Amino acid sequence: AKQFSLSDQTIKIVTELKKPVTVKAYYESGNNSLAEYKDRLGEYAHLSKFFSVEYIDAVKDPERAKQDGVNQYGTIVFGYDGRTERSTTDNEQDITNALIKVLEGKARKVYAVQGHDEHDTEGQDRDSYSSAATELKNDNFEVAKFVLAQEGKVPADATVVLVAGPKTDFLAPEIDLLRNYVKNGGELVILLDPPDKIDAPPLTNLIAFAKEWGVAVGNNLVVDASSVSQQLGMGAQVPLAAGYPGHPITSGFKRLTAYPLARSVTPIEGGTNGHIAQRVVETSKQSFAVADLKTLLATHKLSEPDAKKGDILGPVSIMVAVSVPVESAPPDAAPDAPKPEARIVIAGDSDFASNEALGFQGNKDMFLNTINWVAKQENKIAIRPHDPADRRIQLTEDQGRIIAWITLVIVPALLFLTGVWVWWKRR
Repeated sequence: AKQFSLSDQTIKIVTELKKPVTVKAYYESGNNSLAEYKDRLGEYAHLSKFFSVEYIDAVKDPERAKQDGVNQYGTIVFGYDGRTERSTTDNEQDITNALIKVLEGKARKVYAVQGHDEHDTEGQDRDSYSSAATELKNDNFEVAKFVLAQEGKVPADATVVLVAGPKTDFLAPEIDLLRNYVKNGGELVILLDPPDKIDAPPLTNLIAFAKEWGVAVGNNLVVDASSVSQQLGMGAQVPLAAGYPGHPITSGFKRLTAYPLARSVTPIEGGTNGHIAQRVVETSKQSFAVADLKTLLATHKLSEPDAKKGDILGPVSIMVAVSVPVESAPPDAAPDAPKPEARIVIAGDSDFASNEALGFQGNKDMFLNTINWVAKQENKIAIRPHDPADRRIQLTEDQGRIIAWITLVIVPALLFLTGVWVWWKRR
């Protein structure tokens, strides 16, 4: 499981360092923390000449610890370009998160639109986005909620605007605000779920907005009745994806992702208004998109796919990305600087980043890679450090008794009898 190997993200960030990063590891003498820090931080230092580590005994040198504001053993202080950041563990995820923050300085802002029953970025229930917000914070983003209809504009400090699973359609003035935001170089992520009820209101304005950017959002439900999906304990309405067409969001991405209740989102052939979308995520060949939602929602029974009825045969595209050059460059831009561009990602599912599904295989990395690509942070697109898996074996009482007999009685008895046999043979 690569528990003792640095993640792709860590390797990418450290090897791309262009200026020195100073690291001070304050340890407590008398225990084995020094060896642990040298094992972990030594791997970082091995990757780049710009990553230097100094190990300081906080017990013998309390004055330096006081100067660096260290008030507990095991603190690692990172210094870069006049900035400092701290980590209080030698866990790779915490170390790399602190490194990202000290390299970037001020955190970027992700604004999550509210007012249409979107996912709550602060709620703790399974449908909320609090876990996703925490992971974004680790990637040096701040997450804030705002009601677009009340504000009347996108905040000026917005790096990314997130529309996560609205249940009701946006008003025409809200669409105009998003349109102007993107045309001026804004970054936008829209996650649109399929209808979950027969009488669910259609998202007409949002779907029409997607069409302006060369994206067709289907009024369907993607299902996957393959044996693999069933073996993982998921229903047919949770399609899996392992096919990722060549896009920077999924560069080097080889993990499964799951999308509970997804609709098709496909590039319009030839584009719209010069906007050409690219596929990012596709479901398996065994999946298909059911066009007759009324029958499916009423009966909850799957029938064989039929292209004549409008069903889309797999693989089905469920996430696309669009890059749009901005015509007017900022007034302070250099004459030879490349023109800025707006970036949009539209997906047919929002639940893949919810508290319930974020921990599945590659879901967390898919969500974070999407936000980072839109925010033009390609250097952070990678597989991130993951917490070590819990590998304990839970034994029943009978299994424990069997192991006790084998290890404490049978094996010693066999060794004893073998010794007796050898002794008797040599006599």
